[in-house]
This record gives sequence, C-alpha cells and structure tokens, in this order.
Amino acid sequence: MIPAVLSILLFLDIFSDRITTALLVLGLLVFGEIFTVNFSLHSYLILAFSKDARVTIDVGLYYMSNAVRRLIGTLLSGATYHLIGIWACLATFALMLVISALGVRQLTPDQ
Repeated sequence: MIPAVLSILLFLDIFSDRITTALLVLGLLVFGEIFTVNFSLHSYLILAFSKDARVTIDVGLYYMSNAVRRLIGTLLSGATYHLIGIWACLATFALMLVISALGVRQLTPDQ
C-alpha cells in the first residue's frame, strides 16, 4: 500500500515541495524497513523448508530469481521514471507488488 499511496500523493500534487519530499522520504524509509524484514524472512524460509538433498538447488533458484527481479525492476523503474515521472515509477512498483502477491497466492506446499 505504501508505494500506491505515495504514487497517488505525488500525482495529485496537493502539498508543497518540502512536505511532498518529506512524505516521500518517510514513506520509502518505512517501506524499506518492511522490505528488509520480509527479505530476511524469505531467506530463512527457503532454508527452513528445503529438503536436505535440494538445499543448494532451492537456494540457487531463490537467488537467481532475486537477480532477475532486480534486473527487471531496475529497467522498469528507470523507464517509467524517465518517460513519465516518479509518481508513475511508484505506481508501477505498486502494480508489480500486486502481481507478485497474486503469484504467491498460487503457491502450494510441496507434499
């Protein structure tokens, strides 16, 4: 929700530049903290749920998917920022989070 709210606030442009900047920095710091905790949890869960014979494969796949995610995110955020602006960059970020959440809901435990 944080990137979506920030995107809407920037798009509406209802605050002064100083307040907008403060809200953007504060919002991104809060999101960064939440992201850091979730990233640590994901790393732990990959190791906790990996079967002994597949740990290296699972961890490798996890880090490979992270690298692809970062590459796509960097290219997409750069393109949207350059073509439209920071509000569109944050809106695209929020959309990618929704797509990710929908994808995660499709996962089932390996039985």
